[in-house]
Amino acid sequence: MASDPTLSPAEPAIAKPLEPWEQPEVEAAYRVLEDKVRSYRPSDDLGPLRRAFEQAAYWHRTRKRASGEPYILHPIAVSTILAEEQMDMVCLQTGLLHDVVEDEDVSAEEIRRLFGDEVAAVVDGVTKLGKLKLASREERQAESLRKMLLAMTSDIRVIIVKLADRMHNLLTLDSLSRERQERIAHETLDIYVPIAHRLGMGRIRAQLEDNAFKYQDPEAFAEIMRQLESQRQANEGYLEQIKQAVETKLARENIPVRVFGRLKRPYSIYQKMKRQKIGMDQVYDLLAIRIITDSVKNCYAALGVIHNEWRPIMGRIKDFIAIPRPNLYQSLHTSVFGPGGHSFEVQIRTEEMHRIAEEGIAAHWKYKEGRRGATDDDQRIAWLRHLVEWQKEMSDSQAFLSTLKVELYSEEVYCFTPKGRVIVLPREACPIDFAYAIHSDVGHTCVGAKVNGRIVPLKYQLRNGDVVEILTQQNHTPSKDWLALVKTSRARNKIRHFINATERAKAIEIGQKYLEKEARRLGIQLNRIARGKLESVAGEYGHSKMEDLYAALGFGRFSARHILHLLAPDQVSDEAEPVKSAPAPAAPPTSIPGADGDLVIKVKGIDDVLVYRAKCCNPIRGEGIVGYVTRGKGIAVHSTNCKNVQNLLYESERRIDVEWARAVAEKFSVKLMVYTEDRPGMLHEITSIFYNESTNIRSVEARIDSKRTGDSAVIDLTCEVRDKRQLEKILAAIRRISGVRDVERVL
Repeated sequence: MASDPTLSPAEPAIAKPLEPWEQPEVEAAYRVLEDKVRSYRPSDDLGPLRRAFEQAAYWHRTRKRASGEPYILHPIAVSTILAEEQMDMVCLQTGLLHDVVEDEDVSAEEIRRLFGDEVAAVVDGVTKLGKLKLASREERQAESLRKMLLAMTSDIRVIIVKLADRMHNLLTLDSLSRERQERIAHETLDIYVPIAHRLGMGRIRAQLEDNAFKYQDPEAFAEIMRQLESQRQANEGYLEQIKQAVETKLARENIPVRVFGRLKRPYSIYQKMKRQKIGMDQVYDLLAIRIITDSVKNCYAALGVIHNEWRPIMGRIKDFIAIPRPNLYQSLHTSVFGPGGHSFEVQIRTEEMHRIAEEGIAAHWKYKEGRRGATDDDQRIAWLRHLVEWQKEMSDSQAFLSTLKVELYSEEVYCFTPKGRVIVLPREACPIDFAYAIHSDVGHTCVGAKVNGRIVPLKYQLRNGDVVEILTQQNHTPSKDWLALVKTSRARNKIRHFINATERAKAIEIGQKYLEKEARRLGIQLNRIARGKLESVAGEYGHSKMEDLYAALGFGRFSARHILHLLAPDQVSDEAEPVKSAPAPAAPPTSIPGADGDLVIKVKGIDDVLVYRAKCCNPIRGEGIVGYVTRGKGIAVHSTNCKNVQNLLYESERRIDVEWARAVAEKFSVKLMVYTEDRPGMLHEITSIFYNESTNIRSVEARIDSKRTGDSAVIDLTCEVRDKRQLEKILAAIRRISGVRDVERVL
């Protein structure tokens, strides 16, 4: 049939672009989220959730992840993790919106207008400070963490969302560079894992640890997983045998229980092997069972049944029911020798204890919904209040970050005052820590201590159950030597603050006299120079007040002649002055030379000072470094990971920025300690690695390790490396050798 010429030909259809939420994979991901929310909120209106999803999808509409997938899939995944924790609507909306302020052109005020004050406050707390012009990535990280800690004190949902965000990031790291994978994994283990632990969120902590471990040390992770897989069938069979035996024996005693068997997690295995320098075959709590019953009484009854059936391992019995951990974790722990002589761990707790142990503060939130802050008696938040207290006193980002890591990941000891008050301190804490935990004035005036009725030195390491009495004396003041003894951030920062105030007053006086004396020598009358000009020069040196500049001069950080040149350029040349003319301790005009005459380390903005690498940490090229002005000796350069840095940087005026100079042929001497099986050929295999790397071994010594099992050996060696990258390559190659249990750098 012929077409009708009077009809216009049909216009070709123009395909309308899909909205972000109309993309099949995006809509499917959102449906999964919605289904999870409906499972625990069947009667709730999910309209607010849908609005947050569509708005976030619109704002992220042009953004892709490194993998190439639509960016909105990440916020949906974060919100889904929060739904699995059964969090409230504000938390779920924040999960969807948590990146829009940081990554898109969206203001916090717009979030507030569209979704309300609560959502806006939590989104703001989660948002990093990426848009601020800060000096370095470390400084941005430190300031973002400060902001997050402060936000957590008013709404704990900030960190719950951040932990969910970090968890999904770890699950999708494969598309990132190796360097970024390592950085995110290290940050997770240093910061977010201990925060989850402190909040009692055991399940999230475990997932963060294992997923970060996979990228922190891929070879160790793969080896542990290989060994676990090879033993899985035998281990699962043994656990099932134990489980049935426990259920039968407890039923006979009319103790209602649920029993679960589990294998120790990969990261926990790795930590134990590294800490004790042992092989996986010597990890005796590889297998564990968890007994969950209905009452505290039956927890202790079940423990009695277990000990009656199997012989307990001495020193492995812990009662966290009578004395809970600070994060409110409660359980009875014991380890026993089971059938066939195999040891296994037993954890016993009630249903409520189990819920708290797995979910922590998130479980608490579900049953207290609507209450944003924490009550005064919530122990899980008490540590956070302490963190917020001392972080206000620390202006230095580097010191804040290193102190935060120490504070977060400390194991606890439980001590008592003479009146029975429990004081929880990190392991290796001393009586000075105990004194400051009671009150600052008690710490400042501490002159001694009695532990269990016996006078002990202040360096004594406190143990679980110690009864401590602090001896004080009026007008006594803290000693700088205490900084090497204390383990708590509270004690360290109170001591630093006191000493810093005293040292700063002295430095201001010295610096002012130094400048005046140098001015008189050069015929300059400082009293005729306008105050505004003096403050302007101070500003050029990075100080807002003349007192700050005087302090820096007193600490030997700047030259008085250079300052006077800026104040009176017609009267003072800018030539370097011999050291003998300066009354304040100045540094000789030299720096660390490399093998080809270039400089290995440079001080930013200063060329005429002595620079030397600190012996305590011996930093090598590629490591983060920080300079510390030492009077009369120049600038000591430490690794940012050096333990001594925390004790040195209590005087922020003495810190100075340093950097590695351009590549030179300098070799760095590094000491290594290798823990191995005692077998023929081991030393040959290790030394071959250095031959293949074309690097030199300066000394080597091998010996039997009498402190461990009969087949253990230790090899001490000193080698030369070009930089951190080569050292890491050597360490990884040594770890791959069969029979090597651990290798560590000796500082």
